Amino acid sequence: MKLVYLSYLLSQRRRIRSIKLCTIALAAVSISFSLQFALAQDEHPLPTDVKGTPDVLTPVSGRKTAPDFTLTDAQGKPVTLSAYKGKVVLLDFWATWCGGCKVEIPWYVEFDKRYREKGLVVIGVSLDEEGMKVVKPFLEKRHIDYPVVIGSDALGQEFGLQSMPLTLLIDRNGKIAVAHAGIVDKGNFESHIRELLE
Repeated sequence: MKLVYLSYLLSQRRRIRSIKLCTIALAAVSISFSLQFALAQDEHPLPTDVKGTPDVLTPVSGRKTAPDFTLTDAQGKPVTLSAYKGKVVLLDFWATWCGGCKVEIPWYVEFDKRYREKGLVVIGVSLDEEGMKVVKPFLEKRHIDYPVVIGSDALGQEFGLQSMPLTLLIDRNGKIAVAHAGIVDKGNFESHIRELLE
């Protein structure tokens, strides 16, 4: 009888332990989802001191010509990439729901203001499925003055897009000097912009 009772107690303890583990796992999933949702909804400020991976400029002889495109920006004006030959272009593939993109965009606004007169052009390519309906309010809220167009998966693939954000630096000859997937290292990226503008 005692053995049966002990066996019963052990099975109850195992059951309680299993329930606790399931509860902890569900809580972790819930917290993770809540954080992602909050980021997507801009309820919490995003970090500004994120350190991305540094890049190295591709040697001039190894650079490939950037694929050309013509798309319409938020003001209804056509944006043709090849028309900016002679300038240094920062081309940013992003989306309003992309957390890493939201970290980088203020940096790109800063670069645009600092280096526009020296020959830098910043172009944003949004991959939001809802298009300008969600992009325009985002641009207004963040005071983004540079051209932003709506891209497509096919265009992203032409530039080697596998994950966002994807940021490219295109030299004055229209060739890709840097293609960075993920959050850039701000200081490192700015140094490359300055070097390409020389």
